[in-house]
Amino acid sequence: MITETTASWTAAFRSAVISPHEKSDLFERRSFSAQTLRQIIRLDGGGTALRIRLTNRYGRTPLHIGGAHLALRTRGSGIEPGSDTPLHVDGTADFTIPAGGEALTDPIERPVTAGDELALTLWLPDDTGPATYSAVPLRTGYAVPGNALTTPTLDGTQGLEELATRHFIAGADVLAPRGTAVTVAFGDSWFEGTGTTPDTDNRFPDLLNQRLRAAGSTGWVVNQGLSANRLLTDEIGEHALARLEHDVLDVPGATHVLLHFGLNDLGIPGQEAYPATAPIPTAADLITGLTTLADRLHAAGLTTIATTVGPYKDTVFEGYATPEGLAVAREVNDWIRGTESPFDAYADFAAAVADPADPDRIHDDYDSGDGLHVNDAGAQALADSVDLTTLKS
Repeated sequence: MITETTASWTAAFRSAVISPHEKSDLFERRSFSAQTLRQIIRLDGGGTALRIRLTNRYGRTPLHIGGAHLALRTRGSGIEPGSDTPLHVDGTADFTIPAGGEALTDPIERPVTAGDELALTLWLPDDTGPATYSAVPLRTGYAVPGNALTTPTLDGTQGLEELATRHFIAGADVLAPRGTAVTVAFGDSWFEGTGTTPDTDNRFPDLLNQRLRAAGSTGWVVNQGLSANRLLTDEIGEHALARLEHDVLDVPGATHVLLHFGLNDLGIPGQEAYPATAPIPTAADLITGLTTLADRLHAAGLTTIATTVGPYKDTVFEGYATPEGLAVAREVNDWIRGTESPFDAYADFAAAVADPADPDRIHDDYDSGDGLHVNDAGAQALADSVDLTTLKS
């Protein structure tokens, strides 16, 4: 039997968030007032108890939560009768998260397993101001006017709105056996899942978790991918070196890290939708940044697995793929594959999904259609490229 002496709080779900105040208009930002949100969390791992991490990290005003409930999700916005449980923060059901802050709910003594789908319902009685959010969760959320905390299913008669973005959720932790191997997938859209089918859990980390479970592993992977995120420059999101502390080093129970960065550093400088904050970096720039990441992760005792920069030559985004950027990607990938890189291991993403006749482009079978992101089959190829032994404790 697992007890507090043999178990510890361990991340079982993560959702990296960004600021609604960024200069780029790539993603929709919004606020809420006198509305109920119901959003879905699919657990990557299980345990004997559960707590939720709520966030107002980039909010500029206090976030008043008039009530929060957690239930097992049936389908759509529906919840399983009898599973709905009120959440509290420091014993209080009605609470406020300060601007820039986060809140951890009091633990719920409820056994949960990997793959459980939970519906987190928030009653937001006051104007939230622009909301801290995850831009590409690939999981439909729901909003209705008024207080619908305990409503079994939210529907059109209540003014239902479906949401493509996730708001105010940073993660979920479970009480799991000490020594559980937990890998943080820390990277860009190739981890967050852009290009894969929404509401199907076909992102790379999801499919890697399937492989781990099929192999009998008791560990799992949590997803801290941010679409359009960069290694060296802010937006979208804080750059990797800046968000490392919050999104990896502060993740409870983390033992391993998978990295995928570089694509957006090389492609975004040519994009009109983004602020012109930096030129295309050199290979030396990216290698220095990746080495710094590896050094900080190793100093924290984390096993660090790199992935090669994915191919993107035929992307439909004008100005993203340049001869200069593609040459840098090849040089960085050669370094990752070589003996001089500081990583404990690497997965060759580029080789896994490249067109053999033109390795700078994604193979047609794996292309989501935009030449930059992989589809479901491509995400499976990425998951298959990871040596599972590198994720063991």
